[in-house]
This record gives sequence, C-alpha cells and structure tokens, in this order.
Amino acid sequence: MIIFVRTKTATIELAEKLEARGYSASAINGDMSQTLRERTIAHLKNGKVDILIATDVAARGLDVDRITHVVNYDIPYDTESYIHRIGRTGRAGRTGDAILFIAPRERKLLANIEKATKQKVEEMGLPSTEVINNKRISRFKQNITDTLAAEELSFFSQLIEQYQHEHNVSALEIAAALAKLVQGDTPLLMQNLPKRPKDDRDSRDSRDSGREERGARPPREDRPDRERKPRRSFSEGANIEMEVYRIEVGHAHGVKPGNIVGAIANETGIDGDHIARIRIEDDYSTVELPAGMPKQLFDELKKIRVAGQLLNISKMDGSSKSFKTDDSEKKVDKSKKRISSVSRRAKEKPAE
Repeated sequence: MIIFVRTKTATIELAEKLEARGYSASAINGDMSQTLRERTIAHLKNGKVDILIATDVAARGLDVDRITHVVNYDIPYDTESYIHRIGRTGRAGRTGDAILFIAPRERKLLANIEKATKQKVEEMGLPSTEVINNKRISRFKQNITDTLAAEELSFFSQLIEQYQHEHNVSALEIAAALAKLVQGDTPLLMQNLPKRPKDDRDSRDSRDSGREERGARPPREDRPDRERKPRRSFSEGANIEMEVYRIEVGHAHGVKPGNIVGAIANETGIDGDHIARIRIEDDYSTVELPAGMPKQLFDELKKIRVAGQLLNISKMDGSSKSFKTDDSEKKVDKSKKRISSVSRRAKEKPAE
C-alpha cells in the first residue's frame, strides 16, 4: 500500500503513528538520501515494509508490483498528480483499489478529478466495529490453519504435551496463552466508540453558558489589546512549491487577509495553510497558492468575489518558487477565527 500526503513532515508523522499501532510502515520524502530511498523501496518490494507513506515528488518513478491499494490521505490540488498516484496500483494486470479522503470543503477538488478522469468516484461507507472484528477473527483463524498445514510441528507438539503434564493444564488453556503471547499488547478486537448523546450541547454552548454566569464580555473596542500567540500550522517546516498570483482587490475596497483566505478556501477547497504571503496594495493584492492548479480551479478563482470585487486572478511572471513555512510570520485576521491560519504574516494597513 502507498499512502500519499502533501508534505514531508506528514510522511514521517503518519509513518510513526502506523508503526506505533503495529503496522510495518516507512516514510519516503525528498529529504531522504538516495541510498536510504532505494533501501526503503527494496523493503517494500520484498515484503519487509507493507505501507509506504510518500509525497508526490518522492514517489516519482516508483514501480512496485505488489501494491494493491493507493490511499490519497491528502487530496492533490491538480488532477495530473491524482492520475499518477492511482496508476501505481493494479500493476501487471493485477486488481487494485484507490481510496481518497476528502473534507467537505474539498468537494470541488473532487469534482475536478471526476471531470478529468471521466469517472465517478464512489463514496465508501466506513465499516462497522462488528465488520472489522469479524474480519480480524477470520484472519486469525486462517493464520492458524495455514500454520498447521505448512509447518513441521512435531517438536512443539512434544513441548506442549510435556508442559501439560508438568503443570496439569489443558491443551486449550495452553493454546489460548500462546495466542495471547503472539498477539502481545495489541488488542485483537476493536472496541466500540462511545456515541455522543443527541441532546449533548456542543462546546460553544458550554462556553456561552459559562460566559453568562461570569457576565457578558465587554465590547471588542473596550477590551485591552493583548498579544496573540502565533498558531502553529500542520505544514510547518514543509517545502511546498508555490506560485504568486495577482487579484484585483485591495485596500481601496476594504479587504483584509482573512477575507481573501476565507473566500479562496471555502470556494475552492484549498487548505488555508496553503494560502500564503498575502500582500495588500491600494487597488490589488498578491497571494501565493500551490503550483500546478488545474484550469478548472483557476477559472473558478476568477469568478470569486471578495469585498464585492471579482478576484479576476492572474499568475505573475516568474512567480514559481519553493518556500519553507515560518511560524514567526503567521497572522490570523481577528474577524475570521474559524478559518485555517495563514502560513505567512499578512501585512495590512488599517482600512480607511
């Protein structure tokens, strides 16, 4: 299996989480040496590694016959990357499956993929706890059957018989103890997650209730200014290829960085962490967006209105570059608390 993510940091974090849960997983990204990359791919080919977490760049030229699943953990911004990803499963006439995870606001990116591939992506239902546990039990029993058929067990049979007589323990109890020994600390069965009560109020209600007990908050203009701690982004430290675009809205129209981030993120599905370096001028602004956006997405951006103005977005010449996100330059517009943090501090003048 290959799992595709957008950033180098995500490859390492996801690989560590999978390994902690008992899966044989490794990361591959652009920071790895060629020797380590070749060794990791060799482990995937010979079965020492079952799950590879990779970025698109690191997986270029990767061809492994035993790949049965490709998981798009992060949806790509361009359809070409998606096509290259899913092409790595089902090699040499074998069957394979491609799975895509999307957030609700990424549905437009999904629509672009479906349009480019001329194929509908079917929605999958999450398996129930019962289905998962039945599958695990079936696999456990099959492992026993395979071992009985393929292994020479005479020595172990004598050893178990000897232990049985010495400790007066039944063969069934010994088998159960050995099964537990093999399983280790990893539970064989998955536990049901507690369901949230329907009448359970969300955290916002709880905060509002507490606020009433303490008294209403003073108007924003009456509150003392306080320094806001920078919020950390999941893509910190990740090298991302970006391009600079011009949009036809600026200070003269009363626009703020949060307006730009919110409009682009909500209308296109681009994550707020990948909308960077917003610079607002008098009658226009510039913004950095991921390189390689498909034409359909670019056309949609042209039609978006911010502060009553059409963005009419256009790419600036010689704008392609790679940058490393810097937490010290992040800033979130106070009026847009619910949108993702901007990767770069946006410099703005107060609206007239």
